[in-house]
Amino acid sequence: MKKQPVQHPSQWVEPLARFGYAAKGVVYGIVGLLAAQAAVSAGGKTTDTQGALSAIVTQPFGKVLLSVVALGLLGYVLWRFVQAIKDPENKGTDAKGLAQRLGYAGNGLIYASLALSAVKIVFGLGNSTNSNSTQDATASLLSQPFGQWLVGTIGALIIGLGFYQFYQAFTAKFRKELDLNQLSDPEKKWVTGIGRFGLAARGIVFCVIGFFLIQAARQSDASKVRGLGEALQALEQQPYIPWLLGTVAVGLVAYGIYMVIQARYRRLVTN
Repeated sequence: MKKQPVQHPSQWVEPLARFGYAAKGVVYGIVGLLAAQAAVSAGGKTTDTQGALSAIVTQPFGKVLLSVVALGLLGYVLWRFVQAIKDPENKGTDAKGLAQRLGYAGNGLIYASLALSAVKIVFGLGNSTNSNSTQDATASLLSQPFGQWLVGTIGALIIGLGFYQFYQAFTAKFRKELDLNQLSDPEKKWVTGIGRFGLAARGIVFCVIGFFLIQAARQSDASKVRGLGEALQALEQQPYIPWLLGTVAVGLVAYGIYMVIQARYRRLVTN
């Protein structure tokens, strides 16, 4: 009997990674669409990525669609762990490289939790994430020695991550990660504009979340913490900038589209 060729791991890591970027894009796109509807009083609501999963399952063939998204998110998690452990992009083992690889691993854990939530919803076990889990975790940190400093530092780091998104949007260095040679110049400009808008909107959300974490640290009050959905709600409540939520919402839709673009055009080194 003729032996079947053994498939190298990189041959299945890459399609799963691309599928993962697309699934992440769908989730962020739904968050943005719902927030945009809320901004124009069209029946939407500000929600987070968990809420986006719940929105998917209510659609026709919702469980099938959510199962596909869950599989995609697991592919994204796998890719993040490959980046962290195998270091295919040669980030190295110096302080900067290790920080980036730890960031990949942390990002993988976050989306692993989201994928688990999707699986539980599909099987009718409800959303596995308590809506107050972020506040509970913050309260636990605040109860520790130097807890206020720790929570405040985390808040500052998240704001720093927000400013890094602004930096990426301004410099458009993300284009180096994409293989856009087959696109025309106008198409490349569209990709750049969408990426910039999406990253800037995500940066605003990170800054809002970090700000509330610092407030929680200053007042030693975990109830001040806000997640993604509540950060969008805070933008909605700004009386002097009524268009802010709508702008950020459309930006999150753009970020979702940018993730789908990543799924198609990102340069992936898997070995």
